[in-house]
Order: sequence, then structure tokens, then C-alpha cells
Amino acid sequence: MATKIILSSLLFSLYFLATIAENNANNSTTSTSFVQASCRATTYPTVCIQSLTRYAGSIKHNPRQLAHTALAVSLHSAWSTRVFIHKLTNFKGLKRREYQAIRDCLEEIADSVDQIGQSIREIKSMGQGPPGQDFFLHISNMQTWVSAALTDCTTCLDELSDTTYNRRIKHSVRSRVTNVAQITTNALALINHLVA
Repeated sequence: MATKIILSSLLFSLYFLATIAENNANNSTTSTSFVQASCRATTYPTVCIQSLTRYAGSIKHNPRQLAHTALAVSLHSAWSTRVFIHKLTNFKGLKRREYQAIRDCLEEIADSVDQIGQSIREIKSMGQGPPGQDFFLHISNMQTWVSAALTDCTTCLDELSDTTYNRRIKHSVRSRVTNVAQITTNALALINHLVA
């Protein structure tokens, strides 16, 4: 059941990203400036700008749309990383400890995918009206799930800290998981900005 929910969230996110990228013909300078200004307040502004500017035409000046798009980009990145790590479990040259570390990392990233997917469902269920008690409950839920997804990324990276692991595999996984963590950190900052 959870796999179906995750898959439906991923498919929706891919559709969502494709739709807003298609609408990017409406990308005005002011929309791009809004995204760039919002990204400057995140932990990884360059990553934020690179990952979200292409969607500026659909984001316009809407902070909620910006946070939603950031979550969709985060989900796509986490899902792609999960697929990559899953393929590594079939690599024949892994030592037993390396295989176990990669399996553990795969579980952590799969959890991240689930938690980011829950956050996307949460932001979609938020009403469009003025902030009320439900608004803050939705924000709190998203903050909890995205923070948990970040913890899972950190745990995955910790699994790969042993210096005896295959350098190429370790570097490939670390760089992808680090990218997921940075994009997800930025998404959390943009969610937090909704409260401000």
C-alpha cells in the first residue's frame, strides 16, 4: 500500500514538474527574481536557484507554489537516487560490508522518498484561504516529515563513512545523497518561510 502511495506521489510530482516547466513560456523577469530572492534565504542558494528557476513562470510570486515545487524537485531527486542505489545492490564486486552499507542506505533513501511524498500530499491538502489553525498543523506535519527525510539522508551518508569502501561507488552515492539533502534542506527552508 505504501509503495502505491509513494508511486502515485512521484507520478503526480513528475506530472506537476512537467506541467509547470511547460508553462515556463510565461516566465517573466519578476517571477525569476522572486524565485532567486527566495532562494537566497536558503542554506544552499545556488542549488535552489539552479533547481527552481526553470519553474519560475508557474511559481509566479506564490510562496506556497514555490514550496510545493521545491518538494516536487526534492521527491524527484530522492527517487532517482533510490533507483541508482538499488542498481548498485546488484553490483558483483561489492564486499559484504559494502553491500550491507548500500542496502542500509537504500532503506534510508526509500524512507526519505516516502516522507517527502507525504509532505507533497500535505501541501496539496492545504486550503487556499488565509492561514488558520489547520494551516499551522499542515506546516508542522511538513516540517516533521522533511526533517525526518533529512535525517535519513544523514544516516545514509554515515553508513558510507568507512574509508575501506570502494571509492568510486562511495563517491557516486555520497554525491547523489548530498544533492538530495541540499535540495531537501532548501525545500524545508521554503516551507518555514510560509510561516513567516
